[in-house]
Amino acid sequence: MLLAAMAGLCLGTPVVPPHLLPEALLGGAEDLASLVVTELRLPRMVLALVAGACLGAAGLVLQEALRNHLAVPELLGVSSGAALGVAAPLVLAYSIPAVVQPVLAIAGATLGGALTLLAAGFGRSPSAVLLTGAAVAAALQAALLVMMVMADQLDLQLIYRYLLGSLSARTWDDVGGLGPWLLVAGPALVLCAPVLGVLRLGDDDAEALGVRVRRARLAALAVAVVLIAPVVAVCGPVAWVGFLAPQLARRFNPGGDAVSWLPWAAVWGAVVVVVADVPARLALAPVETPVGAWTALLGVPAGVLLLRRATGGAR
Repeated sequence: MLLAAMAGLCLGTPVVPPHLLPEALLGGAEDLASLVVTELRLPRMVLALVAGACLGAAGLVLQEALRNHLAVPELLGVSSGAALGVAAPLVLAYSIPAVVQPVLAIAGATLGGALTLLAAGFGRSPSAVLLTGAAVAAALQAALLVMMVMADQLDLQLIYRYLLGSLSARTWDDVGGLGPWLLVAGPALVLCAPVLGVLRLGDDDAEALGVRVRRARLAALAVAVVLIAPVVAVCGPVAWVGFLAPQLARRFNPGGDAVSWLPWAAVWGAVVVVVADVPARLALAPVETPVGAWTALLGVPAGVLLLRRATGGAR
């Protein structure tokens, strides 16, 4: 994370040598370098850290609640619903203030998650929830494609980059917009973590220990929605971070539980997004590529490899 953060702050146009970076961060360097570092690169890096941490923690919550390592936001209709909630007003030519976009994303994510649970019988079977979620996600993505067909050329380019997940041109206002939602999600995440450990025992054992399984899964989905939707509103659906980060957390602490994995899933999520943002910004410079394309390109093979090793060891 440190190396990727240094690369993100130093590399680009103009290049800021590492020994001049503290001076640029404090505003004492030449005007251009200081402006680029403090107003463009630093908020982008902070947003990458926060977004990755939220997605990593949300991925672990969903996987533990449904007892399936493939239970990720992309396969449960949550990310697609949030993206649809933000993209629809843009296509329909409604002027929406930036402060309202997280609310629309939460509404869309809640709709996608609720459709999944409703069609799957409110979580009676984790496998049914996952399969139903994949179908709901496909339906919501089809709705997004319809929106893209309806959009004009300029809106189409904006929606396309947004749907791939992008940190381009993000500012401190975007970072600050996530603050109120994190104040809500943080305590809820702390309260949710012990229940996740009980849900891993299975529905019957969890019921015997006094946990109402359906309500617990609904609560876990609500926490995941509050973590994912504001990030999607600002950055778009940054793909598969919620799949890879929990796998890394389990890999480096195989004897742990949900409570001990949760902070590490957040840390690994931040690492994944910050590392992926370096090639997203520099690989095809001066053209920027969406960071979501790089998280999918690098994250899916690595996550599948970790998952295969974990299941092989379990056998």
